[in-house]
Amino acid sequence: MDEITKPYVIGLDMGGTNSVFGIVDARGNIVATTAIKTQAYPDFDDYVKASVEALTPIIDTVGGIGKIKALGIGAPNGNYYNGTIEYAANLVWEGIVPVSKKFEEALGIPVIVTNDADAAAVGEYTYGVARGMKNFIMITLGTGVGSGIYVNGQLVLGCDGFAGELGHLTVVPDGRVCGCGRKGCLETYCSATGVARTAREILAERNTPSLLRDMPAKDITSYDVYKAAIAGDAIAKEIFDFTGTMLGEACANFALFSSPEAFIFMGGLTKAGDLLMNPLRKSYDEHVLNIFKGKAKLLLSGLKDSETAVLGASALGWDNPPQPVDTAE
Repeated sequence: MDEITKPYVIGLDMGGTNSVFGIVDARGNIVATTAIKTQAYPDFDDYVKASVEALTPIIDTVGGIGKIKALGIGAPNGNYYNGTIEYAANLVWEGIVPVSKKFEEALGIPVIVTNDADAAAVGEYTYGVARGMKNFIMITLGTGVGSGIYVNGQLVLGCDGFAGELGHLTVVPDGRVCGCGRKGCLETYCSATGVARTAREILAERNTPSLLRDMPAKDITSYDVYKAAIAGDAIAKEIFDFTGTMLGEACANFALFSSPEAFIFMGGLTKAGDLLMNPLRKSYDEHVLNIFKGKAKLLLSGLKDSETAVLGASALGWDNPPQPVDTAE
């Protein structure tokens, strides 16, 4: 009955720069959006106040707060169990922030928080290509590498709410320094920033001609590497081969602990398409244990890039624990 009397949830994609809110119906349609600047509010109470002020007009367009079932928040270092954000390096607030408590007091509705990669997994499970799947691993390929894991139809959270940091698997012992303080983490190689780092390393080591030499090395982005690869640049293609191969081998290792039906990839780096996915698939097939061969699909997210984060966060609001929403006609 709740989906009839309270047919909407709110999703908040809390980023280091911007916070984007969306009101979402049970079919996964974003019916209204608004945003504020996260960095503009170093006091979290002020941030909550500004959020409510921004939300009020769009909540009114759907009939008021009585029509909203819950608010779901996807945030860096979000803790599902405690409703907190804990020591997030990319946010303006330090230490442990009682996010759920503050928003519940301000809005009078339930508030669920989790980390952004888990929120993406919940969104894919609820609205995207993972609907109907009980076991899958979501890999987000952006500035870093994040992951959300479903096993037997449940989001894996671990004992403390922080399970699933697959981006910090060590893939190169004593390799590149990671922002987490460790060395050789997967995200230092297979994120968008990792691709740019690989480009700079190769260009410094060799004299091979490349379109990437037409710009200062420090300014190279993964998109520049993509454009060069599309134009036929051999080094740029090699960079994507290297990245996809490493990611495919990592996924072959991830298959060992949960035997997923699928790996689902999302984020800016997936725009490279086959440049990334072909070496990834080849490497996965070469490295995966024989009993898992041919079982897991390697898929791209079925959600629109511009909507994924808000939809993922909103999906947290439908059930506790999150379950797929029936969007059939």
